[in-house]
Amino acid sequence: MRNLIKLEELFLFFLSIFLFSQLGTPWWWFPALFLAPDLGILGYLPGPRVGAFSYNLLHHKAIAVTALVLGVYLASLPLQLAGVIILGHSSLDRVLGYGLKYPDSFRHTHLGYIGKVPSLGQDGEIP
Repeated sequence: MRNLIKLEELFLFFLSIFLFSQLGTPWWWFPALFLAPDLGILGYLPGPRVGAFSYNLLHHKAIAVTALVLGVYLASLPLQLAGVIILGHSSLDRVLGYGLKYPDSFRHTHLGYIGKVPSLGQDGEIP
């Protein structure tokens, strides 16, 4: 199942490249803006709860689709570009095993833990 989900995400990444090609913007914008959604990580400076919120906001596919559709409706190239970049970035993140964050830790994602799984505490919970 995990490989099937990764394959689906890979196709969404390629869809984002196709959609980007339809915008008529220079190709260098795609790699230049591709890591922009990772600016959401700055929310971790005040703490993991704010960090998870800001990170998830800039990696959520509903935000990507909303920006893209609203951009088409309003004929707004910046909104269309934002939607395509968020879609492509978040899809490739999920192919690589990075998911939406839980508020307890940056490493705790909806796809599991990034890196080594933490050991259980005395009460059986993950610290």
